[in-house]
Amino acid sequence: MNKKEIIVEKNKKLVTILQDYGFSFADVNKMLRSKDVKVDGNVERENVVIESGSKVTFFYSDDMLGKKYDVVYENADVVIVYKKVGIETSGENGLESVVPNAIAVHRLDRNTEGLVVFAKNTEAEKKLLSAFKGKGVHKFYVAEVVGDFDVKSQIFSAYLAKDDEKSLVKIFDKKKDGTVKIQTKVNTIKHAKESSLVEIELLTGKTHQIRAHLAYLGHPIIGDGKYGKNEDNKKFGMSRQKLACFKMTFEDIKIKGLDGKTLVKKPKWLDF
Repeated sequence: MNKKEIIVEKNKKLVTILQDYGFSFADVNKMLRSKDVKVDGNVERENVVIESGSKVTFFYSDDMLGKKYDVVYENADVVIVYKKVGIETSGENGLESVVPNAIAVHRLDRNTEGLVVFAKNTEAEKKLLSAFKGKGVHKFYVAEVVGDFDVKSQIFSAYLAKDDEKSLVKIFDKKKDGTVKIQTKVNTIKHAKESSLVEIELLTGKTHQIRAHLAYLGHPIIGDGKYGKNEDNKKFGMSRQKLACFKMTFEDIKIKGLDGKTLVKKPKWLDF
Protein backbone atom coordinates (compact mmCIF):
# COMPACT_ATOMS: atom_id res chain seq x y z
CA MET A 1 0.00 0.00 0.00
CA ASN A 2 1.09 3.56 -0.73
CA LYS A 3 0.65 6.44 1.70
CA LYS A 4 0.07 10.08 0.81
CA GLU A 5 -0.58 13.18 2.92
CA ILE A 6 -1.98 16.42 1.50
CA ILE A 7 -2.95 19.75 3.05
CA VAL A 8 -6.34 20.98 1.90
CA GLU A 9 -6.11 24.43 0.29
CA LYS A 10 -9.82 25.32 0.43
CA ASN A 11 -13.00 23.87 1.90
CA LYS A 12 -14.10 20.83 -0.10
CA LYS A 13 -15.96 17.58 0.37
CA LEU A 14 -13.71 14.62 1.05
CA VAL A 15 -14.79 12.63 -2.01
CA THR A 16 -14.03 15.61 -4.27
CA ILE A 17 -10.57 16.02 -2.72
CA LEU A 18 -9.69 12.40 -3.44
CA GLN A 19 -11.19 12.46 -6.94
CA ASP A 20 -9.17 15.59 -7.72
CA TYR A 21 -6.06 13.62 -6.81
CA GLY A 22 -6.95 11.12 -9.54
CA PHE A 23 -9.00 8.36 -7.88
CA SER A 24 -12.23 7.09 -9.37
CA PHE A 25 -15.50 7.49 -7.47
CA ALA A 26 -15.62 3.72 -6.90
CA ASP A 27 -12.09 3.62 -5.49
CA VAL A 28 -12.80 6.57 -3.19
CA ASN A 29 -15.77 4.75 -1.70
CA LYS A 30 -13.68 1.61 -1.31
CA MET A 31 -11.01 3.59 0.57
CA LEU A 32 -13.60 5.11 2.89
CA ARG A 33 -15.20 1.73 3.63
CA SER A 34 -11.77 0.20 4.32
CA LYS A 35 -10.86 2.99 6.77
CA ASP A 36 -7.95 4.00 4.54
CA VAL A 37 -8.64 7.74 4.85
CA LYS A 38 -7.78 9.93 7.82
CA VAL A 39 -8.45 13.62 8.45
CA ASP A 40 -6.10 15.25 10.94
CA GLY A 41 -5.17 11.79 12.22
CA ASN A 42 -8.72 10.48 12.66
CA VAL A 43 -10.34 7.86 10.41
CA GLU A 44 -13.11 9.38 8.29
CA ARG A 45 -15.68 7.23 6.48
CA GLU A 46 -18.21 9.88 5.43
CA ASN A 47 -18.19 12.44 2.62
CA VAL A 48 -17.88 15.42 4.94
CA VAL A 49 -16.64 18.91 4.12
CA ILE A 50 -12.94 19.22 4.94
CA GLU A 51 -11.80 22.67 6.02
CA SER A 52 -8.84 24.52 4.56
CA GLY A 53 -5.61 23.69 6.36
CA SER A 54 -6.68 20.18 7.38
CA LYS A 55 -4.38 17.24 6.65
CA VAL A 56 -5.83 14.33 4.69
CA THR A 57 -3.91 11.05 4.83
CA PHE A 58 -4.86 8.16 2.57
CA PHE A 59 -3.59 4.70 1.69
CA TYR A 60 -3.99 3.20 -1.77
CA SER A 61 -2.72 0.48 -4.07
CA ASP A 62 -0.81 1.12 -7.31
CA ASP A 63 -3.67 -0.04 -9.51
CA MET A 64 -6.09 2.56 -8.15
CA LEU A 65 -4.62 5.67 -9.75
CA GLY A 66 -3.88 4.13 -13.10
CA LYS A 67 -2.17 6.14 -15.79
CA LYS A 68 -2.52 9.90 -15.70
CA TYR A 69 -1.97 10.32 -19.43
CA ASP A 70 -1.64 8.63 -22.82
CA VAL A 71 1.11 9.60 -25.27
CA VAL A 72 -0.43 10.70 -28.57
CA TYR A 73 2.67 11.92 -30.41
CA GLU A 74 6.38 12.14 -29.61
CA ASN A 75 9.64 12.99 -31.30
CA ALA A 76 13.02 14.37 -30.22
CA ASP A 77 11.59 17.84 -29.54
CA VAL A 78 8.04 17.38 -28.24
CA VAL A 79 5.72 14.99 -26.49
CA ILE A 80 1.98 15.44 -26.81
CA VAL A 81 -0.20 13.59 -24.33
CA TYR A 82 -3.88 13.17 -23.58
CA LYS A 83 -4.37 14.31 -20.00
CA LYS A 84 -6.93 12.54 -17.84
CA VAL A 85 -9.51 14.37 -15.72
CA GLY A 86 -8.41 15.49 -12.25
CA ILE A 87 -4.74 16.00 -13.13
CA GLU A 88 -2.88 19.31 -13.09
CA THR A 89 -0.64 20.20 -16.03
CA SER A 90 2.21 21.33 -13.79
CA GLY A 91 3.04 21.33 -10.08
CA GLU A 92 4.12 18.61 -7.64
CA ASN A 93 1.50 16.08 -8.82
CA GLY A 94 1.09 17.47 -12.33
CA LEU A 95 1.99 15.92 -15.66
CA GLU A 96 5.15 17.97 -15.95
CA SER A 97 6.54 16.03 -13.00
CA VAL A 98 5.73 12.58 -14.41
CA VAL A 99 6.11 12.87 -18.20
CA PRO A 100 9.82 12.28 -18.98
CA ASN A 101 11.77 15.42 -20.03
CA ALA A 102 8.57 17.48 -20.14
CA ILE A 103 8.52 21.29 -20.20
CA ALA A 104 4.99 22.73 -20.06
CA VAL A 105 4.25 25.35 -22.74
CA HIS A 106 0.50 25.71 -22.08
CA ARG A 107 -2.03 24.19 -19.70
CA LEU A 108 -5.47 22.70 -19.30
CA ASP A 109 -7.68 23.14 -16.25
CA ARG A 110 -7.35 20.26 -13.82
CA ASN A 111 -10.85 18.98 -14.54
CA THR A 112 -10.59 19.38 -18.31
CA GLU A 113 -9.23 16.37 -20.17
CA GLY A 114 -7.45 16.44 -23.48
CA LEU A 115 -4.35 17.17 -25.51
CA VAL A 116 -1.39 18.87 -23.83
CA VAL A 117 1.87 19.78 -25.56
CA PHE A 118 5.23 19.58 -23.78
CA ALA A 119 8.64 20.63 -25.09
CA LYS A 120 11.57 18.30 -24.49
CA ASN A 121 14.33 20.90 -24.80
CA THR A 122 14.75 24.66 -24.44
CA GLU A 123 14.89 25.33 -28.20
CA ALA A 124 11.57 23.54 -28.75
CA GLU A 125 10.15 25.36 -25.73
CA LYS A 126 10.92 28.75 -27.31
CA LYS A 127 9.33 27.75 -30.63
CA LEU A 128 6.21 26.31 -28.99
CA LEU A 129 5.71 29.28 -26.67
CA SER A 130 5.95 31.56 -29.69
CA ALA A 131 3.55 29.37 -31.67
CA PHE A 132 0.91 29.34 -28.94
CA LYS A 133 1.23 33.09 -28.42
CA GLY A 134 1.22 33.84 -32.15
CA LYS A 135 -1.74 31.61 -33.02
CA GLY A 136 0.41 28.99 -34.70
CA VAL A 137 -1.47 26.30 -32.76
CA HIS A 138 -5.24 25.97 -33.04
CA LYS A 139 -7.05 24.19 -30.20
CA PHE A 140 -10.48 22.62 -30.59
CA TYR A 141 -12.64 21.42 -27.73
CA VAL A 142 -15.79 19.36 -27.51
CA ALA A 143 -18.40 19.74 -24.79
CA GLU A 144 -21.86 18.56 -23.90
CA VAL A 145 -23.95 21.48 -22.71
CA VAL A 146 -27.33 21.94 -21.11
CA GLY A 147 -30.25 22.72 -23.42
CA ASP A 148 -30.87 23.04 -27.14
CA PHE A 149 -27.93 25.04 -28.54
CA ASP A 150 -28.04 25.06 -32.34
CA VAL A 151 -25.43 27.28 -34.02
CA LYS A 152 -23.22 26.92 -37.09
CA SER A 153 -19.63 28.11 -36.71
CA GLN A 154 -20.75 31.23 -34.86
CA ILE A 155 -18.24 33.52 -33.14
CA PHE A 156 -19.40 34.87 -29.78
CA SER A 157 -17.65 37.93 -28.36
CA ALA A 158 -17.74 39.18 -24.79
CA TYR A 159 -15.54 40.60 -22.04
CA LEU A 160 -13.94 38.59 -19.26
CA ALA A 161 -12.79 39.68 -15.81
CA LYS A 162 -10.87 37.49 -13.35
CA ASP A 163 -11.89 37.28 -9.70
CA ASP A 164 -8.74 35.86 -8.12
CA GLU A 165 -10.24 35.91 -4.63
CA LYS A 166 -13.05 33.54 -5.70
CA SER A 167 -10.93 31.66 -8.28
CA LEU A 168 -13.41 32.27 -11.07
CA VAL A 169 -14.10 34.63 -13.95
CA LYS A 170 -17.08 36.79 -14.87
CA ILE A 171 -18.41 37.54 -18.34
CA PHE A 172 -19.87 40.85 -19.49
CA ASP A 173 -21.44 41.93 -22.77
CA LYS A 174 -19.71 45.32 -22.68
CA LYS A 175 -16.17 46.42 -21.88
CA LYS A 176 -15.55 47.39 -18.26
CA ASP A 177 -12.49 48.28 -16.22
CA GLY A 178 -10.35 45.19 -15.72
CA THR A 179 -11.93 43.17 -18.52
CA VAL A 180 -10.36 41.67 -21.66
CA LYS A 181 -12.14 40.84 -24.88
CA ILE A 182 -12.74 37.15 -25.59
CA GLN A 183 -13.92 35.31 -28.68
CA THR A 184 -15.27 31.79 -28.70
CA LYS A 185 -16.27 29.99 -31.90
CA VAL A 186 -19.02 27.41 -31.48
CA ASN A 187 -20.32 24.83 -33.94
CA THR A 188 -23.12 22.45 -32.99
CA ILE A 189 -22.48 18.79 -33.73
CA LYS A 190 -25.91 17.59 -32.61
CA HIS A 191 -28.64 19.05 -30.46
CA ALA A 192 -31.81 18.12 -28.62
CA LYS A 193 -34.11 19.65 -26.03
CA GLU A 194 -32.18 18.32 -23.02
CA SER A 195 -28.57 18.74 -24.17
CA SER A 196 -26.33 19.56 -27.12
CA LEU A 197 -22.89 18.47 -28.27
CA VAL A 198 -20.75 21.36 -29.49
CA GLU A 199 -17.27 21.90 -30.90
CA ILE A 200 -15.44 24.99 -29.65
CA GLU A 201 -12.44 26.76 -31.12
CA LEU A 202 -10.65 29.16 -28.80
CA LEU A 203 -9.89 32.35 -30.70
CA THR A 204 -8.63 33.86 -27.45
CA GLY A 205 -7.36 31.67 -24.63
CA LYS A 206 -8.25 33.06 -21.23
CA THR A 207 -8.73 31.37 -17.85
CA HIS A 208 -11.98 29.34 -17.76
CA GLN A 209 -13.07 31.05 -20.99
CA ILE A 210 -15.03 28.16 -22.48
CA ARG A 211 -16.77 27.19 -19.25
CA ALA A 212 -17.73 30.72 -18.26
CA HIS A 213 -18.68 31.88 -21.76
CA LEU A 214 -20.97 28.92 -22.45
CA ALA A 215 -22.65 29.40 -19.07
CA TYR A 216 -23.10 33.11 -19.87
CA LEU A 217 -24.76 32.11 -23.15
CA GLY A 218 -27.25 30.02 -21.17
CA HIS A 219 -25.74 26.62 -21.96
CA PRO A 220 -23.36 25.57 -19.15
CA ILE A 221 -21.25 22.47 -19.58
CA ILE A 222 -22.81 19.39 -18.02
CA GLY A 223 -20.95 18.45 -14.84
CA ASP A 224 -19.37 21.88 -14.34
CA GLY A 225 -19.66 22.52 -10.61
CA LYS A 226 -18.32 26.08 -10.79
CA TYR A 227 -20.22 27.67 -13.68
CA GLY A 228 -23.10 25.23 -14.06
CA LYS A 229 -26.12 24.52 -11.89
CA ASN A 230 -26.24 21.75 -9.28
CA GLU A 231 -29.75 20.73 -10.34
CA ASP A 232 -28.61 20.24 -13.95
CA ASN A 233 -25.56 18.21 -12.93
CA LYS A 234 -27.67 16.02 -10.66
CA LYS A 235 -30.23 15.48 -13.42
CA PHE A 236 -27.53 14.23 -15.80
CA GLY A 237 -25.71 12.34 -13.02
CA MET A 238 -22.40 14.09 -13.75
CA SER A 239 -19.88 15.28 -11.17
CA ARG A 240 -17.12 16.02 -13.74
CA GLN A 241 -17.44 18.46 -16.61
CA LYS A 242 -17.91 17.01 -20.08
CA LEU A 243 -15.24 19.10 -21.75
CA ALA A 244 -12.17 17.93 -23.66
CA CYS A 245 -9.48 19.43 -25.87
CA PHE A 246 -9.75 16.76 -28.56
CA LYS A 247 -7.99 18.30 -31.57
CA MET A 248 -4.97 20.48 -32.34
CA THR A 249 -3.67 21.76 -35.65
CA PHE A 250 -0.14 23.10 -36.08
CA GLU A 251 0.91 25.64 -38.67
CA ASP A 252 4.50 26.38 -39.73
CA ILE A 253 6.03 26.37 -36.24
CA LYS A 254 9.50 25.22 -37.33
CA ILE A 255 9.41 21.92 -35.46
CA LYS A 256 10.04 18.86 -37.60
CA GLY A 257 7.11 16.48 -37.64
CA LEU A 258 4.56 18.99 -36.35
CA ASP A 259 4.41 21.54 -39.18
CA GLY A 260 1.01 21.22 -40.84
CA LYS A 261 0.01 18.34 -38.60
CA THR A 262 -3.42 17.75 -37.05
CA LEU A 263 -3.80 15.52 -33.99
CA VAL A 264 -7.14 14.13 -32.84
CA LYS A 265 -8.02 12.02 -29.82
CA LYS A 266 -11.63 11.79 -28.76
CA PRO A 267 -12.77 11.39 -25.15
CA LYS A 268 -14.43 8.09 -24.28
CA TRP A 269 -17.81 9.77 -23.81
CA LEU A 270 -17.82 11.23 -27.33
CA ASP A 271 -19.95 9.29 -29.81
CA PHE A 272 -19.29 10.95 -33.18
